[in-house]
Amino acid sequence: MGFGGGMGGFGAAFGGGGGGRTGLPFGGIPAELADGVERLVASEPERPEPDVTFSNRAPKARRLSLAFLVRRRWKLALLSLVLVAVETVGLQTGPFLTQIGIDHGLIAHHRSAAVVVAAGLAYLVSVLVTVVVERSRVRATGRLAASVMHDLRVQVFAHLQRLSLDFFTEEKAGVIMTRMTSDIEVLQQLLQDGLAQFAIQALTMVVVTVILFSYDVRLAALTVLVVVPVLSVMSLWFRAASERAYLRVRDALAGVIGDVAESLAGIRVVVAFNRRRANVIRHRNVVGDYRKENYRTARITAAYGAGSDLVGLVGQLIVLLVGGEMVLHHQLQVGELVAFILYLGSFFQPIQQLVQLYNTYQQGQAAVIKLGALLATEPTVAEAPGASELGPLEGEIAFEDVSFGYHPDEPVLRHVSLRIAAGEVVAFVGPTGAGKSTIAKLITRFYDPTEGQVLLDGHPLTSVTLTSLRRQLGVVPQEPYLFSGSIRDNVAFARDGASDAEVEEALDLVGLSELVERLPAGIDSPVHERGQSLSSGERQLVALARAFVARPRVLVLDEATSNLDLESEAKVERALDQLLEGRTAVLIAHRLSTAMRADRIVVVDRGEVVESGTHEALLAAQGRYAAMFATWQRSRGDDAETEPSEASAS
Repeated sequence: MGFGGGMGGFGAAFGGGGGGRTGLPFGGIPAELADGVERLVASEPERPEPDVTFSNRAPKARRLSLAFLVRRRWKLALLSLVLVAVETVGLQTGPFLTQIGIDHGLIAHHRSAAVVVAAGLAYLVSVLVTVVVERSRVRATGRLAASVMHDLRVQVFAHLQRLSLDFFTEEKAGVIMTRMTSDIEVLQQLLQDGLAQFAIQALTMVVVTVILFSYDVRLAALTVLVVVPVLSVMSLWFRAASERAYLRVRDALAGVIGDVAESLAGIRVVVAFNRRRANVIRHRNVVGDYRKENYRTARITAAYGAGSDLVGLVGQLIVLLVGGEMVLHHQLQVGELVAFILYLGSFFQPIQQLVQLYNTYQQGQAAVIKLGALLATEPTVAEAPGASELGPLEGEIAFEDVSFGYHPDEPVLRHVSLRIAAGEVVAFVGPTGAGKSTIAKLITRFYDPTEGQVLLDGHPLTSVTLTSLRRQLGVVPQEPYLFSGSIRDNVAFARDGASDAEVEEALDLVGLSELVERLPAGIDSPVHERGQSLSSGERQLVALARAFVARPRVLVLDEATSNLDLESEAKVERALDQLLEGRTAVLIAHRLSTAMRADRIVVVDRGEVVESGTHEALLAAQGRYAAMFATWQRSRGDDAETEPSEASAS
């Protein structure tokens, strides 16, 4: 469900005439621009609802290449190639017509104004035809590039949705953004113009070579024997050196974007600790690395360009000396020598163009390698080929000798065996880093155990489809994430088709209805990215309302009340009493007041379950929980108005 609807409602409520009428996601359009905006919106074509099919099972892996990218648009690619061939031939008619005009129209014994005029008119026609063909070729390659990039963007984004959480934990967000933006833009430039120009110049060299041999075999052979071997050696060096250099450029660019993204995401911390100057210095160093890699590619290109220029000039000098001698001995006509030299320029000019085009090609090829590596990344939490649909859950959860570590040599959970009955509310408490949140992530199958298995109603999580599993799970993470849009969009995010009445009911359950009613646009009031326009407690309440709308059979709350004040916590706990009725719930609790409301409390320490029982039974056992509870009580006695947010850290 998109966010356009909610923001449009807000625009209608707050915006000026233009904003309200057009339903744009903001208000306040100046009156003098309103009519223009209306005309622009009215001219937009109707777009049907997108038909998108998503599967958690990745398609069969194939090596990403330029040929693979254009294969689905082969008709458009073939049309582009035909237009390239016609354009290339059209560009090479000039020297031939020049030779006819000289030898049959200007030489003394063949003087004819009609021949010169005819050659000139033919030249003009060839130029006009070439221009028309070039326009068609640019349109065709533009459509080809746009279509391929559309498919590739969707493919990469869908693959990112399919990858497991550990990928996003280990990879920087800026690097991922580089794959989605800069790398794909480089590929688009290559497909739209680079490959076509590459083909034109390469085909030009072939056509000109044939023409040169048709004029004079000796001169052509001399040119090829002198120029081609030297250029071949230089090109092989340039290919190897530039390929390595452009891979380093792509890595350095990813570092720049990654540093920017990280600094912007943590701007409040940067300002709070007065690290702005230090951040600028760090970013200057990162950008300096990027500049250094670009300098490297510039030096390589300059060396190759100047060297190929020198080889071309030497080749033309040799042809001029030898060809002039042949003209003096009547072995070659003047027009043929002029045409030969002109064609020789057409032979060397593509070489210069290919230098620049090869830079574009290398950048695109480096982007293909990076994107190919991303698409080849397999999710660590994968849906089994024979996975079955999970039917309606009762809600029984079982851990059977489960061990897990985010890194193989650093276990977080050790041989955990535990059973949670259907409809039971279980709170997990323990020191920070004990493994409480990890247990929640295994239940939701964000990760798979390294040993043992987790079962729901007797079904191993690895044997059911991810969609059918998560459709019946509700999750409220420790740090709630809200999307830019409206309050309604964020609450209804959990379930497609949720009505306004259901959204309002969920907001009322968590105690946000009064706040929402005070807002001018109600549930259509805007929420900024990450929920920055709301307090931390309000963000948590919206996230809880989102979980209510999902109507899950199993609810997982990972320290969901840790950011709430006492009044808000009381509201949430009253709402939880209604939500948890008849549902299985797993509460990751730092506050013992939250844990005490559970049917059972499980104490986790150093990755192991050390105690389990009701609040009263654990107090009577005088074990780890009793010590935690005593510390909590002393804290309450020291400051009766303040409840510790992490009494379990004792």
